Amino acid sequence: MTSERLDLRLAPSALAAWSMTAMGLGWSSGQAVLGAVALATVGFALLCWKRRDADELARDSRWVLAAACALIVAGSGLAVAGLRAGAVQVGPVPVLAEQQAQVTVEAVVVTDPVLRQGRFSTYVVVRISARQVTGRGETTRVRSPLLVIADESWMQVHLGDNVETSGRLSTADGPDLAALLSAREDPTVLSEASWVFAGISQVRAGLTEAASPLPAAQRALVPALVDGDDSGMPPDMVEDFKTTGMTHLLAVSGSNLTLVLGFVLFIARWCGVRAHGLTVVGVAAVVFFVLLARPEPSVLRAAAMGLVALAGLVAGGRKRGIRALCVAVVVLLLLDPWLARSVGFMLSTLATGGILLLAPPWRDALAQWMPVPLAEAIAVPLAAQMVCTPVVAAISGQVSLVAVGANLLAAPAVGPTTVIGLIAGLVAVMSQPLGHLGGLLAGIPAWWIINVARHAAGVAGASVDWPATPFAIAALALLCVLCVCAMAAVLRRRLACLVVVVVVSVGMAQPLGRMGWPPDDWLMVVCDVGQGDGLVLNAGSGSVVVVDAGPEPSDIDRCLDDLGISEVALVVLTHFHADHVDGLPGVLNGRVVHEIEVSPLSDPPQQAAEVGQLAAAADIPLSIAVPGEQWQVGQLRWEVLGPWRVYGSGEEGDGANNASVVMLVEVQGHRMLLTGDAEPEEELDILRSGADLAVDALKVSHHGSANQDPDFVAATRAAVAVISVGADNDYGHPSIETMAQLEGLGAAIFRTDLDGDIAIVDQGDGLAVATSEP
Repeated sequence: MTSERLDLRLAPSALAAWSMTAMGLGWSSGQAVLGAVALATVGFALLCWKRRDADELARDSRWVLAAACALIVAGSGLAVAGLRAGAVQVGPVPVLAEQQAQVTVEAVVVTDPVLRQGRFSTYVVVRISARQVTGRGETTRVRSPLLVIADESWMQVHLGDNVETSGRLSTADGPDLAALLSAREDPTVLSEASWVFAGISQVRAGLTEAASPLPAAQRALVPALVDGDDSGMPPDMVEDFKTTGMTHLLAVSGSNLTLVLGFVLFIARWCGVRAHGLTVVGVAAVVFFVLLARPEPSVLRAAAMGLVALAGLVAGGRKRGIRALCVAVVVLLLLDPWLARSVGFMLSTLATGGILLLAPPWRDALAQWMPVPLAEAIAVPLAAQMVCTPVVAAISGQVSLVAVGANLLAAPAVGPTTVIGLIAGLVAVMSQPLGHLGGLLAGIPAWWIINVARHAAGVAGASVDWPATPFAIAALALLCVLCVCAMAAVLRRRLACLVVVVVVSVGMAQPLGRMGWPPDDWLMVVCDVGQGDGLVLNAGSGSVVVVDAGPEPSDIDRCLDDLGISEVALVVLTHFHADHVDGLPGVLNGRVVHEIEVSPLSDPPQQAAEVGQLAAAADIPLSIAVPGEQWQVGQLRWEVLGPWRVYGSGEEGDGANNASVVMLVEVQGHRMLLTGDAEPEEELDILRSGADLAVDALKVSHHGSANQDPDFVAATRAAVAVISVGADNDYGHPSIETMAQLEGLGAAIFRTDLDGDIAIVDQGDGLAVATSEP
């Protein structure tokens, strides 16, 4: 087989354009233009020198041309970035934002509104392009991009609507926004979107309607695959897709476009369309796809990369594909310079480049001993995963070991789900019953994708933690380079592939974990979940009680994986603040959970409702903690000491914090006090109840905040105090006052921000403490 020679002459231009565009976003317009002129001048000088000395430089002329083009393109990127970023910051809007002025705005809606959950309530974010601003008594015509933060009334606006609203401006982070607008009133629609956007909105609504008869998971996944609408995805499923490296399915990606385009071209050929007719049909399909998924930068990027990958793998081999990729990178950066700093753009480019450069030879190597379609199905995700792994690790701090296998298993179902879901959405616009039938059909392959993600994420070693430090990421990148160099030789040999698969499978089934962790005879582990609480009590015989789940599912999931936990007898959620309950999907991920007990105060209501929904979806009984009740699970015994009353919003303290479930735990003769986020009001109630608070170990309340009752802390007489707190948090936790109180007790103080996971260990005649960080 003849090796195809790579054509990398346009690569320097793409890299130069990318680097200078990213740099130009932070420069003033004047600096960017001067820099661009200097680069272009050098580039054109090289071109003139090449022409004059063509004979002497015949052999190397192509690289001189490549260098000249790179300089000229780099100058173009620098100029465009500086001018575009500068244009956003000119005019009255940034000035009014610095003054935090109250304004009235007429604008065009440029993105779909997105509902998000705040700490205490829901809110909506949507981007608009302001066309007229009235503030400080003056009305000005503008073209300024704004991000609106508003209430749920803004969910009624649609892409392309002309609206009017009023609110307060404030400065925005990042060069792509002129200001933030905190809307104070419902939007007034001055004119609705054009018929094109209205028609596309009907198709999107039809897709949602077609999927409505499906169970919740499939109902959310079908629209996510077709048009990128992942707003209905359950948090636990999002976490499963993240762990298994399948999150690209939940956003609009190049693979979505290639599936839709391939189906449309197949139908066109079947109908007799040929030659230029296929081109017209293909272009129309791409335009329809972009409008359906919304013409946002991420969608345009995905469409471009999908077409590049399709051209490289199908039409003209790697040579044409690499040239197309370089051209696409330059064009996209010139059209939207903010992509230069987008992680999504980096991952798309790396994945496409990996597919073009690595997938063909790896496919050919595998094809020596397996069918070509199967070889290609393995080579494509393997190539994309290999080149993206260092970037993903830098972002998430994890390396997925199941990504290739999970994507391979899910791949056969992605096409049917996408295509059938799209057809069902189109049909539902005309007939809801027929649309529902199509939606049910799309739900069958969607069920398979969901189960692949769920079971792959449930593997004990599905992912490994990787430090996001420069040295660690560089080491991982070097490891990936070595794997790339050796991959073709390994893939050619069936036995070598079998050995690698067995080794990785054993490693996932029996992960090594951190050296010496967990320690033997551990009684309680305070997990490092950042600014939140997540504790694990050892009930013996492999079962545990989990107290709170932290703010992120991945953190508590990782901690439980490190402890080898597959069964949870009880989850106690001390109260419903996000930093204690939002990680609950991580506890449920791949584990048997028998019961959940919660605070008697359902505040904030949104978090309380989400906990109830998760419990109902998993068929887990839900109960409310009652003061004075006593529990025993295995070797654990505990009494609920509080809350004795629920504080109203008009009383002192935080009502939700003062409704924390406080537990006095006894295990193997040792006593531990777990206080949630109890504040002085609840602590005084517990003191007045006459409870004996003398303990061996204290989980300090509310991340060590200053809001502690000194008598309560003193009554514990704890020899060990553990504070669950996030590194560099914005709250000043733990406070100097609380640290002084604990030092006054003579307690040994441990903090998750400094010590990582903290284990309380039985030593027979006392307690010892082990930490995951040295």
